[in-house]
Amino acid sequence: MHTSFRSLTGAARPLALAALSMAIVGALVAPVSANASAFQLKENSAKGLGRAFAGSATAGGDASVVVNNPAAMSELKGTYLQADVTAINFSAKFEGSAHDVLGRPISGGNGGDAGTTLPVPALFFATQVSDRVHVGGGFSVPFGFQTEYDKDWVGRYHGLKSKFQSLDATLSASFDVTDNFSLGASFIAQKTSAELTSAVNFNAVGLGIQQAIGAQTAAGVAQIQAAIAAGQIPAAQGAAMIQAAVQQGQAAAAGVAAVTPPGVDGYARIKGDDWGYGWQLGGFWKLTPNDKLALNYRAKISHRLQGTGNFTTTPGYDLLLANPALASSIPPFSHTTGTADFTTPAVASVSYWHQGEKYGLGADVAYTKWDVFKNLTVNYGNSQPQTSEPYNWRNTVYASIGGDYYVNDKLTLRAGVAVDSSPTYEKTRSPRVPDSTRKMATVGIGYKASENFEINASYAHIFVNNAHVSLTNSTGDTLTGNFDDYGNLLSFSAMYKF
Repeated sequence: MHTSFRSLTGAARPLALAALSMAIVGALVAPVSANASAFQLKENSAKGLGRAFAGSATAGGDASVVVNNPAAMSELKGTYLQADVTAINFSAKFEGSAHDVLGRPISGGNGGDAGTTLPVPALFFATQVSDRVHVGGGFSVPFGFQTEYDKDWVGRYHGLKSKFQSLDATLSASFDVTDNFSLGASFIAQKTSAELTSAVNFNAVGLGIQQAIGAQTAAGVAQIQAAIAAGQIPAAQGAAMIQAAVQQGQAAAAGVAAVTPPGVDGYARIKGDDWGYGWQLGGFWKLTPNDKLALNYRAKISHRLQGTGNFTTTPGYDLLLANPALASSIPPFSHTTGTADFTTPAVASVSYWHQGEKYGLGADVAYTKWDVFKNLTVNYGNSQPQTSEPYNWRNTVYASIGGDYYVNDKLTLRAGVAVDSSPTYEKTRSPRVPDSTRKMATVGIGYKASENFEINASYAHIFVNNAHVSLTNSTGDTLTGNFDDYGNLLSFSAMYKF
């Protein structure tokens, strides 16, 4: 077997590296969330959730504006401490099938319910330091998701477990330029981390090696034929050499096929993290005594995630690695490091609120620049060639309307509806983020226990359009089907005014 594989260096590398590429590209930082598209989270205010985040920066009396629009802190007279927590329950169930590069069905089930229930906390502090100046700080989770499938499901080569989150520490300040107009700015320190796993299709790696054997055999035969045509080799001798080369190639390919049978998988587990830094700017207008408008722009934050990879191979693949002629032409699937550039998107938003005596009505629109996620390029720590996977996500729009009804001085009822488009589409949608356009209906209640203490609770149900998937990975495994998704959110907050 040593002689049979000697000519594979270089020819087998592209197909073989594809398996490692898919494991890390799909796992290192591949970006399900609650009420915002892809893995964006808005869940930092129980009061805001009750009205579907309509009037998120303009309704007043909510310290979450520290991270949502710093200019709106001008409405917070005094000192505020607010804590929020939202339980996100998201369900994602797949129905469909998968096949490999040769069109053979991939065995396995539908993966079970890939969703989960996770808490999303937030904490805010805001204080008025002078008649015109406010400062504040907050901790929030603007991006995050988790999905996990059964290990033997048909889409295991596209993803098993995916956990991703960005934690923000925000410092904000606002200045009242006039009695009716304020400006605000924030500095954001963001810690982004990922832990993701997938199965590795070693049969596909073996097929790649077999294709390389075939290509090398064909090239050798062509050289012999050219030598015969040039009179450099007698015809009889050349025919014998061709027969020997073909037999040798067939034996080598059969040996590879024997040790890399279908359904014998490896396992990849990748972890990575990074700190990144960004900013946001906001403006807040009191249009009339009863109408307020706010604009905010949150800049993108760039990361270079650094991670480690742990891989489990198969006994058959270990035999191939033991061959000295193959050691330099196929990926070792050994513990290694990797880096990948990743950017959390910029968001521009507008918020409006009209205040009546017994009610308040608001609307919000947010535009998220998901087009920064065009592809994901991974650089390996063991000097393997970099690899890249396309995503080409689209920008999205979130729009909501909602309001408050004041039953009395202590009790407030809330409701709202929202629609949120998805950055993904069928050809680029990954089972790690089985996202589609969402609609949300919300209700909430607030109780003012005293002049200084207020509690709020809200519930939301998310209706998700069918998420169609037709995705082929770099080892030729194709997943086709639909995801049936939905979400439930339950949020609580407590706010104390000093």
